[in-house]
Amino acid sequence: MKFSFSNEQEEFRSGVRRALEARSPTTEVRKQMATETGFDREGWKKLNQELGLTAIHIPEAYDGAGFGYGELSIVLEEMGRNLLCAPFFSTAVLGTAAILNAGTEEQKKALLPAIAAGETTATLAFSEDSGLNDAASVAMTATKSGATWRLEGTKSFVLDGHTADLIVVLARRPGSTGDEGLSFFTVEGSAQGLDRKLLKTMDETRKLARLTFNSVEARLLGTEGAAAAPFARTMQQVIVCLANEMVGGAERLREDALEYVKMRMQFGRSIASFQTTKNKAADMLVDVEMAKSAAYYAAAALDEGDDDLPAVASLAKATAAEAYLQTAIHAVQMHGGIGFTWDNDTHLWFKRAKSSEILFGDANYHRELMMRNWKH
Repeated sequence: MKFSFSNEQEEFRSGVRRALEARSPTTEVRKQMATETGFDREGWKKLNQELGLTAIHIPEAYDGAGFGYGELSIVLEEMGRNLLCAPFFSTAVLGTAAILNAGTEEQKKALLPAIAAGETTATLAFSEDSGLNDAASVAMTATKSGATWRLEGTKSFVLDGHTADLIVVLARRPGSTGDEGLSFFTVEGSAQGLDRKLLKTMDETRKLARLTFNSVEARLLGTEGAAAAPFARTMQQVIVCLANEMVGGAERLREDALEYVKMRMQFGRSIASFQTTKNKAADMLVDVEMAKSAAYYAAAALDEGDDDLPAVASLAKATAAEAYLQTAIHAVQMHGGIGFTWDNDTHLWFKRAKSSEILFGDANYHRELMMRNWKH
């Protein structure tokens, strides 16, 4: 399998990096993370009008650009590098993937063009108060009510759930268990009976919400009772995308730490010349490059429909999670006493590394999944 980038993809990366560096300096990140919404809606619309980022991997039949996960992963890596405060992951990855995997042709034509145009923000609500990421843990119920359905229950840790215009919800038929009786539904963010509460989290650059559904009206997405397979596929795509976002953040931390130690003088010479600093720099390089290889390979496996995708996806998430956090720890140590002060920007990536490590399952969880799914 070929998983290196073409010249066109590298040019695309350069363009995205320039645009995000201009729009998402750390001053802007700090400004947006301090707000309740976590992003500027007008800036979000402008970004999509100029670059069309939410349309990247939506097929052309639904007014998208029709690119693959290779290109989407490039965008995510650059967003991780710049900590862009915007509902991109929730909209372009979570919500879009669920609709593409579960929706009927008519539903895709109805829902995806507005997402591609940057007019609608979306998310996927599947995890509940247990924090588990598997279908069997879903307790929310869906009961048919005429032409629509009624949802009862709670969803927690929903990315941008407090601001999303469209929420894709995983719920089950009352009395069903495991993978049986699961269905996807779409709910308007302004629906009656829906209570949305922003959660207090360590990483303020990525907003999470708890959603309470009190007989909320919903529309069935796809086939009733057949959501288990589309949900499993969606989660594989999601963790590959997150792994690519994480390696972007890890690489940024590594570069910034190296710049700092080259500039910092101690005992009349740069601390970059000290052996302990060199050891940390070497460890960071190896960790980040290994994580990049795993993340890029997983994105290529998605595009090529590789049979080993479930295992490869979990490998990418586990590798990126450990590399990002360890790189963040080294970066803080290399900055010395100022490394974890509020005024120094390193803590922004450190907190994102920690929150991303456990988002959609930590390294231990995904190693277990990898071993179960690997085809010998």
